Amino acid sequence: MRRIAHNARRKKMFSVSVLDVKTAAVILKEIVSEVILPGAEGELCILDFHQPIISYLKGGTIRMVGAGPSIRIKKGIARMEGNELVILVEK
Repeated sequence: MRRIAHNARRKKMFSVSVLDVKTAAVILKEIVSEVILPGAEGELCILDFHQPIISYLKGGTIRMVGAGPSIRIKKGIARMEGNELVILVEK
């Protein structure tokens, strides 16, 4: 019973890569527990093993929980598959 309780408290993390579309430079590569994206239809909260998704991002701020700074963007595209989130942005 203790082992189950311990595993339930463990933070679930996933990989996030943010790339600049114009320069193809890696802006950020982190392991985080949650990312909040400025989706075209409203904010998107991405957690580990989220359903596969591709979403257009409007101007706003990408916020990361668990690590990394917030990043302001003009627009972008996010793709979550497996346990990896890749975000292409225009700053």
